[in-house]
Amino acid sequence: MAGSKKSDRRGTHRRDLLRTGGVAALAGAAITTTPAAAAPASPDVYLRLGVRPFINTTATLTINGGSRTLPEVVAAIEQASQFHVNLDELMEKASARVAELLGVEWALVTSGAAAALSHATAACIAGADPEKMQQLPNLRGLKNQVIMPRESRDVYDHATRGLGVEIIEVNSAAELESAIGPHTAMIQILGVHFGSARFGLREVAPIAKKAGVPILVDAAADYLIVPNPYIALGADLVAYSGGKILRGPQTAGLLVGRKDLVRAAWANSAPHHAFGRPMKVSKEEIVGMVVAVETWVQKRDIKAEYREWESWYAHISEAITKVPGVKAEVRGPQRGGPFPTLLVSWDQSLVGLTAGDVGRQLLEGEPRIMSHASGEGNSFLIRPAALRPDDYKAVATRLADVFRRAPKGLKKHSPAAPSADIAGRWDVTVQYESGSAAHQLFIMTKGNSVQGTHLGWALQGDLTGSVDADKVSLLSVLPFGPQRLSYSFTGKVAGDTMSGEVRMGEYGRASWTAKRHVTG
Repeated sequence: MAGSKKSDRRGTHRRDLLRTGGVAALAGAAITTTPAAAAPASPDVYLRLGVRPFINTTATLTINGGSRTLPEVVAAIEQASQFHVNLDELMEKASARVAELLGVEWALVTSGAAAALSHATAACIAGADPEKMQQLPNLRGLKNQVIMPRESRDVYDHATRGLGVEIIEVNSAAELESAIGPHTAMIQILGVHFGSARFGLREVAPIAKKAGVPILVDAAADYLIVPNPYIALGADLVAYSGGKILRGPQTAGLLVGRKDLVRAAWANSAPHHAFGRPMKVSKEEIVGMVVAVETWVQKRDIKAEYREWESWYAHISEAITKVPGVKAEVRGPQRGGPFPTLLVSWDQSLVGLTAGDVGRQLLEGEPRIMSHASGEGNSFLIRPAALRPDDYKAVATRLADVFRRAPKGLKKHSPAAPSADIAGRWDVTVQYESGSAAHQLFIMTKGNSVQGTHLGWALQGDLTGSVDADKVSLLSVLPFGPQRLSYSFTGKVAGDTMSGEVRMGEYGRASWTAKRHVTG
């Protein structure tokens, strides 16, 4: 049994949730499904679109497809798709079943963990009051602040900020006590069951409880534990991803905790006409999540999965460490990744590759492998949760081959003298796929090196880079709360003009043109 050792909570009778002609709407009745006979795996659905699938060593990252959906979940989704039910009725029974399995007051299936954060925020602001719900995200007359410990902030804050709330950062008990007031809707904290926090739930909960302010924990990457450790410490609501370690529907999530707030979150979400209407969760996803939770609690053994993954690591380690200079080290679960990982590293004087070189070769070869290998360093992590049972063998073979064929030592490039001095102020136009923006670069040079400041449309950050003859390479990071917007400018300089391409990470690419600023 995953997460904890406890008695079977299935009850006396097991019944199919879905039957021909209707729904066996019994809270506490397990959904029984029989996975279809396994057909030979075929990537044709992707290949006919011109997309090459890959072996995924990055675990459950959404950009790389998340985890592998359990066969029991796939069968339940297919079965659910054949019938029609009322979503309020279905969610009522599904919520009761999941709550029973997890030992919590109530539960809600959502369209991912981010949606769970949004619905929870709406619930803490508007409750289940239809007038207040219709007013969102206009917060006039409503509570409009969410408090977060500074170390809990991350890029997923957008799911909370979308309601229009102001985020108040705190870093101590005194700051939290001072920040709580009549405008406080809730306190949001990042789950740290597999890590640590200097100022986390243990410190926050007594203060929040005294003030009557609900606490939401973002535990998207965690696995489910019974009894829930966050609720035990004083959290009111906890959000989980369904498409990560749980291996439920990739686009589903869970919100669990205080019954009144979880039910209010459902009222604020689709199919009801409120702020959460765009975040639709389907009947198939609801049923799929119930089956994923049942399978997790009743069948899966996470410690046994750890042992299996570590046996894969042993095979990979044995293969790659035969190459002189290559090392491999198993590391334990940590915050954001509740599973063991394998750190692969190498001596670049013996293996003349950067991590970026390794990543490109793995992705361009056959079989194609997606990895965390990137940048100029000499190490990367392998994460196991999305690997199919025999994928580790191909990873070991490909990686050993990449290292074995590597040149001895990195070739150092000696840049040519700059063809022009680019020091000074430059007025930049960034042309996006849709729209454009005026930026400014303030550049100082020393030989081939560049330092300075990048002023974006609204943000400002440090700039570094280099000039090699007429080739310019500039990198900046513009901070926005916990988010760091990366701009990588490459191009050429010609007199008082520079132009080229800018890469913006997950936000794609754009073109840029810069002209030297003329005073007066």
